[in-house]
Amino acid sequence: MTAAPDSVRLDETDRRILRALTAEGRLSNADLAARVGLSPSPCWKRVRALEARGVIQGYGARLDRAALGFPETVLVNVTLESHTEDTLARFGEALAAVPEVMQADLVTGDDDYLIRLAVAGTRHYESFLRDALYRIPGIRHSRSSFVLRELKSETSLLDARPWP
Repeated sequence: MTAAPDSVRLDETDRRILRALTAEGRLSNADLAARVGLSPSPCWKRVRALEARGVIQGYGARLDRAALGFPETVLVNVTLESHTEDTLARFGEALAAVPEVMQADLVTGDDDYLIRLAVAGTRHYESFLRDALYRIPGIRHSRSSFVLRELKSETSLLDARPWP
C-alpha cells in the first residue's frame, strides 16, 4: 500500500501520541509522555512537530448537540443552476455564514453539495430552508434526509490504510 503523495509519514510513537490526544485532548504533556513511553521533553517536541506539519490542526471539545438544543441532523443535497467559480464561491460563502451548517462539501455525482445540518426539529429545518438556503441565489433543487441514528463519527484515521 502506498500513501497519498501529500501524506505525512508517522512512526509508531507519533501514532501513540495521536491516539492518546484523540481520545483525551486535555492530557498534560507529562501525562501524555507517560502514556506513550517518552520523557516529557521529547514528547513535547514530537507534539509541536505534529502541529507544525499540520497533522494536529487544533484542539477542541466535542459538544453534545442535543444538550445544546439541536438533536436532529439533516443531510441536504443541493444542485446549483451553474458551476462557475463565482457561483460556487458565493454559495460556499453563504453556507459558511449559517451557524447550523456543521459541514458543507462540494461533491461529485448528481448533486453539487452535501450539507450536514444540526436542527432542533422539522420546524427549525423548514425555517432553515425558507430563511437561509432558499435565499441563496442559483439553487436548482435540493433533497433532504433526516438522520435516524448516527452509527459512526470518527475524526481519527490512524488505523485506516489506503487501498492499493
